[in-house]
Amino acid sequence: MTTHSRVLTKPDGDQSAAGPIVAHHFDDWQQQYDSCLLGMWAFLVSEVMFFGGLFATYLIYRAQFPAAFAHASEELDVVLGTFNTFVLLTSSLTMALAVQAAHESRPRRVAGLMLLTMALGAAFLGVKFYEYAHKYHEGLAPLLNLPFRYEGPEVGATRIFLGLYFAMTGVHALHMIIGIGVLAVYANRARQGPFDAGKALAIEVVGLYWHFVDLIWIFLFPLLYLIDRSGQPMGG
Repeated sequence: MTTHSRVLTKPDGDQSAAGPIVAHHFDDWQQQYDSCLLGMWAFLVSEVMFFGGLFATYLIYRAQFPAAFAHASEELDVVLGTFNTFVLLTSSLTMALAVQAAHESRPRRVAGLMLLTMALGAAFLGVKFYEYAHKYHEGLAPLLNLPFRYEGPEVGATRIFLGLYFAMTGVHALHMIIGIGVLAVYANRARQGPFDAGKALAIEVVGLYWHFVDLIWIFLFPLLYLIDRSGQPMGG
């Protein structure tokens, strides 16, 4: 993996030597820049392994109960899932624009785009929590020994599906909440004091995390909401 440091550019197009602070254990800014990005990618790889365990568990159970999982997936709202997918894809765009603005040294635009990204993330969570509440009122939330009132076939397998649904989307929602919190911190910092390459790097790192969380949903949405509705085993 090759990375290249970026030069901050003022809105009028003139380049500015922003003079980022280089920590004592780095030889220069380029090394610090590359190390920070490499560290974030290493963290994201560990997150891939974490989510990979959840996906593997889901796929194993789905292979055992394909018909039950197909029926159970019909309890999920495809319209809301599709809307949330559009919301997250839009938030990835606004986050990418914020990173670009950061490397152009445009702090007000950075802050505005990050606030818009946060608003989209909050909208996603609002829809998701509405779905959770709906499942709770229907008796389809197999958590904390809550009453489970599913009346379709293969109740046990359906309980597993919905349990995995809550677990996988719940962990994803937790990552979203953390991401919104981090965005709030750096949106505020973007408008404080001189805006240098160090702040731009921080926002780029935050952007990588946000894009990763969005990417996880791109896999969760078809796996939970769409594929099982065919009633066919994977590869069948």
